[in-house]
Amino acid sequence: MFTWDKQWEVVIGLEVHTQLKTQSKIFSGSSIAYGAEPNTQASAVDIALPGVLPVMNLEAARLAVKFGLAIGANINKRNVFARKNYFYPDLPKGYQISQMELPIVGFGELEIDTENGVKTIGITRAHLEEDAGKSLHEDFQGQTGIDLNRAGTPLLEIVSEPDMRSPTEAVAYLRKLHSLVRYIEICDGNMQEGSFRCDANVSIRPRGQAEYGTRTELKNINSFRFVERAIEYEIERQIDILEDGGEIVQETRLYDADKHETRSMRSKEEAHDYRYFPDPDLPPMVLEDSFISEIKATLPELPSEKRARFEQKLGLSPADATVLTADRAVAEFFENTANTTKAENKVVANWMTGELFANLNKSELDITESPISSAQLATLLDRVCDKTLSGNTAKKVFSALWEQEGDVDDIIAAKGLKQITDTGEIESIVDEVISNCPDQVAQFKEGNEKVIGFLVGQVMQRSKGKANPQMANQMLQEKLK
Repeated sequence: MFTWDKQWEVVIGLEVHTQLKTQSKIFSGSSIAYGAEPNTQASAVDIALPGVLPVMNLEAARLAVKFGLAIGANINKRNVFARKNYFYPDLPKGYQISQMELPIVGFGELEIDTENGVKTIGITRAHLEEDAGKSLHEDFQGQTGIDLNRAGTPLLEIVSEPDMRSPTEAVAYLRKLHSLVRYIEICDGNMQEGSFRCDANVSIRPRGQAEYGTRTELKNINSFRFVERAIEYEIERQIDILEDGGEIVQETRLYDADKHETRSMRSKEEAHDYRYFPDPDLPPMVLEDSFISEIKATLPELPSEKRARFEQKLGLSPADATVLTADRAVAEFFENTANTTKAENKVVANWMTGELFANLNKSELDITESPISSAQLATLLDRVCDKTLSGNTAKKVFSALWEQEGDVDDIIAAKGLKQITDTGEIESIVDEVISNCPDQVAQFKEGNEKVIGFLVGQVMQRSKGKANPQMANQMLQEKLK
């Protein structure tokens, strides 16, 4: 684990840009579909032609309110859009429409699990804004191309309090937030496509000091691992400067994952440098109580609530409940399986976190792309429950299901995997094993009971894995007494 000298305390706050799951942009009807040819999804509004006016996308407001309700935040019924003025080539208007003094979502909270227990991270605010375009530096021979497809894409910027004290806590918060926005279906969470990206504010102060140190901002980090590594590097960099008698400069820095370093991008502008003022083209957005109530009624069971239910009502361990509720699709797969099979919930959890997850990871598939459905897994577990299959033969059927060789019962029949439960047939194999393993039999009779495992293994081997191991064990015990 990354550590630093105990005389220093790290202070971290995150700003997360969450792309909202709308069909069109926040102030125009242009599509936000990913992967289109450059500048094919930029309307007159997006490229800021003279005389055009923005029109607020109601769905973006609905999704923002949904997030606010999910974190127990205050929803500001009257919120105002402002112009954030700065020049950059991918910002055609010369300003970004955002929210400053009156954001749509006020203060809320999110709990994370740490090595010292549950910790509450404050969320200062979440405000709506439009995304900028994208600068393209490849294949332009020293020049920069501009793609305005992304300009105007609706974002919800989620700003945390500076409550995190380590890179590990920052990643735990980011993962929890990532899980939440996917659970409530306001964002697809695709970090590679930029749908969920993070800026980290990092500062160092002597332990025990109340005043914050000078912070630096690490921009546009798009993976959990890079967030952790970028913050670790920045902590070491700042501590080295302070211990050498230097001062930290407030600035924006970029993280280079290849070189594992942060480098200066620009000195950090103060908020007043952006010359915020209310956008004259957009009136204040006023939300009615009925609008908020309708959204509240659509909230699903939240991850923390689902995890508690999995532990308390379904009898899962905290570890299993955490893993199975981290993703909504995984939780639904588990519940669909558990509600269909006769197997115990713990057995379902073991098969999912074991065989299923191992195969998904190996094939780099999401649970929604699994070749094995919840219904098929439920049937497979039923065949273990009714003793048609042993644990080992069930794994063979699982592999065949993964390769889509047919349904459970068809595979069992085609491969001759039905478990032997006939007492006479198992007794015949047991007698053969006892006859052929005199040394192990003698050891057992001398008190070495562990050797029974070897003998059961011999029965399973001679039956090609089809004998019921519990019956074989019991029969061996009885015959060797």
